[in-house]
Amino acid sequence: MSAPDWSQMWRAFGRIGIVSFGGPAAQIAVMREELVERRGWIDEPTFLRGLGFCTLLPGPEAMQLATFAGWRLRGWPGGLLAGLTFVLPGAAVMMALSAIYLGWGRLPLVEAAFTGVKAAVLAIVGAALWKLRGQVIGSALGAAIAVAAFVALYVLGAPFWLVIGAALAAGLIAGGADAPAAAPVRAARGARTLRTVAIWLGVWWAPLLPVVLLWPGSPPAQAATFFSWLAAFSFGGAYALLAALAQYAVEGYGWLDTEAMIDGLGLAETTPGPLVLVTVFAGWLGGAASGGWAMALATALVTLWATFAPCFLWIFAGAPHLERLAANPRASAALRVVTAAVAGVIANLSVRFATEVLWRDGGPDVTACVLAILAATALGSGRLGLLPVLGLSAAGGALAYLATGG
Repeated sequence: MSAPDWSQMWRAFGRIGIVSFGGPAAQIAVMREELVERRGWIDEPTFLRGLGFCTLLPGPEAMQLATFAGWRLRGWPGGLLAGLTFVLPGAAVMMALSAIYLGWGRLPLVEAAFTGVKAAVLAIVGAALWKLRGQVIGSALGAAIAVAAFVALYVLGAPFWLVIGAALAAGLIAGGADAPAAAPVRAARGARTLRTVAIWLGVWWAPLLPVVLLWPGSPPAQAATFFSWLAAFSFGGAYALLAALAQYAVEGYGWLDTEAMIDGLGLAETTPGPLVLVTVFAGWLGGAASGGWAMALATALVTLWATFAPCFLWIFAGAPHLERLAANPRASAALRVVTAAVAGVIANLSVRFATEVLWRDGGPDVTACVLAILAATALGSGRLGLLPVLGLSAAGGALAYLATGG
């Protein structure tokens, strides 16, 4: 099939950006439904190869997967469009919610509506996992790897990087001389890669260096250096990044306390876009504590740039090599093992997400359980699309809160 035109790209990736609630597992499910099933722009093996690759990168894997998909369809302009439309709607919502939180604190009615949204997202994740089971796992060995990854993460509490690193090593050692090779789409040359790295390294740091040099020690300068470091070294996906953020933003810079950090994470889980948009919340509160609304906005914008600009560098420099390496049997086998492990990772995230949504204060959340069942029924029937289901679920959560008197 021919590449989609730009209006189709805007509609598809704009829709993904608006409805991508619920963290990485839900966002990957939404992308797969839109790009693989609904539009058929990307085939399943390419999508899963991209997912395995993005899992190995530092930073938010879901945003990088969206960028990879856009690049795969329309080169770097397509990747830029996909990445920006995935991040910017949620970033705008997060800044607005940060300002509201700073002025009025938590809003129970809004939280109740977002509980409904999360219940609907849970139904989306469950359906996506069921559809992915055969494609991702694929064999008895793949199933064993996925189960082992899930047990290591959920039961044993093993670090994410250790699980994925072990899967990668196992895949490389096992070989794969008879593995089917995927035809590369683009050949990647060393000179072209170096040029790409230089360009996007410049894009990353061009707005940040003046901030660091002209206003050293200010919250925007602290944000520029800290979040750039975090973006470059936070291997392990969104949750590894959040652990480092909590340590430095709360204990190091004193931008916010632990309770506010937990509130910010809750807001990030209920807004569209990557879960790591909680960095924008931390930056906003840190800037506001130092210099009011103007400093809050400046720090949040610097935080947003430093967190997500590096993702374009990783994808645009690395993705062409992924397409080439996919033709190598050993590398292709290693990627398949990693992707099987990612199935266990997604299952782990999904179970944790389901527990958070459906279980509150030591018992089941009846409202969330009912809304999740209704959302799953509506989506399964095919009579309602994703956006109407999300809207109705949000309204159901708000009405249930009002009906019980708050």
